[in-house]
Amino acid sequence: MNDSWTERWNDRYSTDEFAYGEHPNNYLKEQLEKLNTGTILFPAEGEGRNAVFAAKLGWTVSAFDISIEGKNKALRLANANDVSIDYQVGELQTLNYTSEQFDAIALIYAHFPGNIKSLYHKTLSSYLRKGGLLIFEAFSKKHIEYNSKNEKIGGPKELDMLFSIDEIKADFPDYDIIELTEKEIELNEGLFHNGKGSVIRFVGQKK
Repeated sequence: MNDSWTERWNDRYSTDEFAYGEHPNNYLKEQLEKLNTGTILFPAEGEGRNAVFAAKLGWTVSAFDISIEGKNKALRLANANDVSIDYQVGELQTLNYTSEQFDAIALIYAHFPGNIKSLYHKTLSSYLRKGGLLIFEAFSKKHIEYNSKNEKIGGPKELDMLFSIDEIKADFPDYDIIELTEKEIELNEGLFHNGKGSVIRFVGQKK
């Protein structure tokens, strides 16, 4: 990822207000509340709303992002909620996660550039233990239509950064599918996710 990409996210996260709010994503909340706690990784975690929620439930939380401003906000939020999270800054290949380290991985609006997203998915999958759960929600390729009508819904405008059901099946082949669906939802998350959008939701258990 180039410097302009990092600058974009540092700029977004540099304000006092939380770009996507301080509350967890609804789908993530719904899934985590069903599970026993353990170790969990949050890639592209931004300002920490989901990681902090997991920590409050008792998970041992790791997170990363390319934005130092995101980390600063996340640690501030964790401190305000009296929890701790391990938050690293850098691209995935520079970090020190290990094979089968985590009981769960949560990819919540983790829109990586199109030329690396499948590689990132496969690398992240190697960090999940057998029997572990992957929880995923992100904008689908149909979301381009929603974004063109309402920019307040947010999301990438580059088609190759968006997702399809077939891509998820290809990137995560060694999973029992608990849920895999494309649907229209209403988002109300901070400043940048507001209105109707189209998402892919996936929960898979690693074989």
